[in-house]
Amino acid sequence: MKMKAILLLGCVSLVLSGCFKLRGHYGTKSYDAVARPVNSNDIIVPDGYKIEALPGSFNFPSGITIDDSGNVYVLEAGYSYGEIFTVPKLLRVEASGKQTVIAEGSKNGPWTAVDYYKGHFYISEGGSLEGGRILKVTPEGKISRLVENLPSFGDHHTDGVVVGDDGYIYFGQGTATNSAIVGKDNFDFGWLARKKDFHDIPCEDIILNGENYETENVLSEDKEKVQTGAFVPFGTKTVKGQTIKGSLPCNGAVMRLPINGGNVELVAWGFRNPFGLAFSPDGSLFVTDNGFDERGSRPVFGAGDLLFKVKAGTWYGWPDFSGADSLSGENYKARKIRPKSLLQKYPNKPPAPVATFGVHSSSNGIDFSTSSTFGHKGDAFVAQFGDMAPNVGNIYGPVGFKLVKVNVETGDISDFAVNKGSKNGPASTLKGGGLERPIAVKFSRDGNTLYVVDFGVLEMPEKGPAPKQNTGMLWKISKL
Repeated sequence: MKMKAILLLGCVSLVLSGCFKLRGHYGTKSYDAVARPVNSNDIIVPDGYKIEALPGSFNFPSGITIDDSGNVYVLEAGYSYGEIFTVPKLLRVEASGKQTVIAEGSKNGPWTAVDYYKGHFYISEGGSLEGGRILKVTPEGKISRLVENLPSFGDHHTDGVVVGDDGYIYFGQGTATNSAIVGKDNFDFGWLARKKDFHDIPCEDIILNGENYETENVLSEDKEKVQTGAFVPFGTKTVKGQTIKGSLPCNGAVMRLPINGGNVELVAWGFRNPFGLAFSPDGSLFVTDNGFDERGSRPVFGAGDLLFKVKAGTWYGWPDFSGADSLSGENYKARKIRPKSLLQKYPNKPPAPVATFGVHSSSNGIDFSTSSTFGHKGDAFVAQFGDMAPNVGNIYGPVGFKLVKVNVETGDISDFAVNKGSKNGPASTLKGGGLERPIAVKFSRDGNTLYVVDFGVLEMPEKGPAPKQNTGMLWKISKL
């Protein structure tokens, strides 16, 4: 989801991941006038598997979980980039397509992810207007807030949530900005006008290089030039050697809290938008991280989305690295200018990712196969929401819009469900009835069925994001 996860999300963040304005090649005016066509025959899956659509539609669906009895529950986000607010919902979904509302939220979406654990639901609330929250929901729909006031007013939200066997709730918190500098792009997102002093918060003390970036003052009618440094409010300069104090909760991090609430604890940091979280069969925690965009005061060209195996207490490189690669190196150039390093000293050498996905693919929801019957036991399955070009940066063609499989031992990535056609893209562009924007995945309790949440049609004409309400759906993949 690389914008905030659902402004559509990351250009994840959302819809739930990364950017805010797309090229008008997604969708057509004629498509706007008809209901979304659905045809599983327009999707390619490996031999021996079948994919089918469940009856019914959803409004901006973003997450999925399954209870101990095998019942399926889908989240409706309640928000999409384009500043469209609806009602966040947790729905129980029957095989017939019948939907039952379990709980409803308020105007503080998006609800980005959900997990079920020992009789309760745990939801990450993105917090566009009032700050992020982790919610606990009873089967009867009673909502309690386990933590609130998470720093999620910016580009990226409070994201993926998963409960570990250790009795802790793990969740991701995205960054406020693309690359640590508040700028005009954040004003275009809408949040800078609402939260003029908001900026990224480091998890530990950092020392800056004093790099400042000049832009017009979008908060003033005079439009005079101002300079802005890293990890400070818009229009605030920094100096070399300046210390920015770290605090919790923070941005660009995976954090945790006890199952019944309590203090937020840091797990790892230095992520840009840690969107999807999942435990592998051996108990290791993995996270998908939406990569940099080529936008704003410090644009970064060519950074792919990443899959990390999380090691507690580790810094993963943001805002000066993409994976183990320094942005000041040869691999990353922004409009032919290498991004300058913002930090004077690094907490550690950033680890290499397990896998690197396509640039701007918005690789979001993740789950692991645990079944020999389904196959690919131990492999990760990742939903790719799809690119948000051109404002995220240049692309050679549409990227994402599919489900991929990752061998976490080798890093090999392969398509698992992708639309038919001579080119890649969402079904609405290809004039078919296949996948639009996959955003979340979940295996059934027995591991034999894989459910895929499809956010629905989100076009990007020149005027800005144009998500189509009630075009989301749920697919399931199983063996023949």
